[in-house]
Amino acid sequence: MDKMMLIVIGIVALILIINLSFIYMYNPSIVGSVVEQESEERIVTKIIDGDTIIVEGGDSVRLLGIDCDERGKQCYTPAKNRIEESLLNKRVTLVKSGEDKDQYDRKLRYILLEGENINVKMVGEGYCVARFVGDQELYKKEIQEAESLAISNRIGCKWGIN
Repeated sequence: MDKMMLIVIGIVALILIINLSFIYMYNPSIVGSVVEQESEERIVTKIIDGDTIIVEGGDSVRLLGIDCDERGKQCYTPAKNRIEESLLNKRVTLVKSGEDKDQYDRKLRYILLEGENINVKMVGEGYCVARFVGDQELYKKEIQEAESLAISNRIGCKWGIN
């Protein structure tokens, strides 16, 4: 009886492992949510524009998955003002996903403020567009959905009626 019980437990464990393997293989987004992401907390000390900030220690941080207008373009000032009112002098969580830095030596991060993803917020409020390069997959779906809603509802500087 004891030998039979061990065989049954072994078979059940094997079936469970196989099922979990298939779940992870066919739904990679689960892996991203299960695997802990590299992150750190910092205070935002300066706003460069709608998608670039400076944090304590002097590190420049480029928000992943979004692209805001540069100086002289229509949405530059509204985007810069919005991120400034949201983040300046606040403690944020910087979440790494993929490459550490860009060609300008800026850290590439998603920004969370009290659990809210600021990258998603900036796109969802129509200040920036979704833009992904390389292996930036962590919040890709959320940012793309926010952009679709902003476009269809004509929200913000990028999509609203001016």
